[in-house]
Parts: sequence; C-alpha cells; structure tokens
Amino acid sequence: MADLAAEDAAQLDRVVSLVRGVLDSDLVGAYLFGSAVRGGLRRDSDVDVLALSRRPTTREEKQVLVDRLLAISGREGRRVELTIVVESDVRPWRFPPRFDFQYGDWLRRDFEDGNLEPWPSSENRDLATLLTMVRRYGEPVAGPPAADAIAEVPEADLRAAMVGDLELLLADLEPDTRNVLLTFARIWCTLATGEIRSKDGAAAWALERLPDEHRTVLVHARAAYLGGAEDWGGISVQAAADAMLAEIRALA
Repeated sequence: MADLAAEDAAQLDRVVSLVRGVLDSDLVGAYLFGSAVRGGLRRDSDVDVLALSRRPTTREEKQVLVDRLLAISGREGRRVELTIVVESDVRPWRFPPRFDFQYGDWLRRDFEDGNLEPWPSSENRDLATLLTMVRRYGEPVAGPPAADAIAEVPEADLRAAMVGDLELLLADLEPDTRNVLLTFARIWCTLATGEIRSKDGAAAWALERLPDEHRTVLVHARAAYLGGAEDWGGISVQAAADAMLAEIRALA
C-alpha cells in the first residue's frame, strides 16, 4: 500500500467509506492512483480515487456524494478527485469511455450551485488515460486488483486520448503554466516510451531530451511542482511548450 501520512490515509478512508455507503454491494472496486502511488504526494497533490460500480448512481446518491465531498475535499485535508465508472460502460472496452460521476474541486462552484452533473458529456477521452494509469499502477482500497477489474485500453485509444486536446491545453498555458508544461512532458514521455510516469518523473525524462535553451522553463515547472516557488516573472514559456508540442506531434 502507498506510504501515506496519517492525515492522508484518514482522508482516503473517509472517501472510501463514502463510496461504500453509497454503492453498497454494487461496488466492484476502488483504487488509489496518481501521485500517491507514483512518486508520493506533493504539497499540492490531490487524493485520486477511481471507483468501479455495477450500476449508475441515482440523483439522490449523487447529492450525497457531492454534499460529503464538498466538506471533505480541501476542508478536511487535501483536495479529492473521485471518478465513478459503471463496469458495463468500460468492459468490454469501447472508445470514448464514459463515466457516471466525477468530483474535482475545479467543479466546486457548479456543485455548490446545485448542479449535480456539471460536465458537458459523460463521454470523456481522458478517461482512457486515467483507466490505463489505474490498471497499471492503481492500488486497491476495496475489491480485486485493478488489472482484474479493468479492461486493457488499446494503445491506439490511449494515444488518441493523450493527443486529442493539445490545443485546449495550449490555451491554458498562461493561467496554468506549471501543469500544462508538466502535462506536455508526460504526454511526450508516454508516446515515446509507453510508460505513464509521475509528473516530475516525466519532466526529468524530458529534460534529458529538450534543447538547452528550453530546459530552464521545465526545470522551473518541475521545481514548482515539487514545492518550490511558482513566480514565472521574466520567464518565457511559449517556446519550450512549442518544442514539446513538436515532439508530441511527431510521435502522434
């Protein structure tokens, strides 16, 4: 099991207990993934959980999940990301995959306003990447090993998921510089190696391959992720982003 601090382990237990209480015997499995199992939780890391269900949640159950997660996430510890997927929606595999419920603090305002399904569509290509990470690296906190519960995502679908929203990512470069740069590094690394590394691990891989003139930008992004300052004053990031995008497009 991931080596979690006591407060992080307690928060994870609260999330898993919430999911168990809502899904009861229809819970197939729940899996911790992300930074917690790939390099360790950082200062700003979320607690990432995927739950696999035998059935969709009802509107009343979504309300219970939202009410409790609004109280837990960022209030009783770290931010929480919870995704619930119905087993029959992803096994047998189909692309793009579909989720039943997703909570993340980027949706907090919508949830607080009473919108229980603020996503434009439950079909989500990015879910192919998430399911791949869970299947390969996720640690079960309920149910069987992830590889026994989640179908393997075909490589072509994983690649399509990773490169499908590059322009949208690029549009977020200014407001979310650190995460966009690290995401580009991860996509580049995955397309080249087939391995989904942690954000800082992917950045370290990319730094060995970036031209010298672009390394300072990625060094700064990686340091910020690991807990350093995030002051981007005087640092031009566009050229480094474009350099990684060129590598991604060449591989894609």
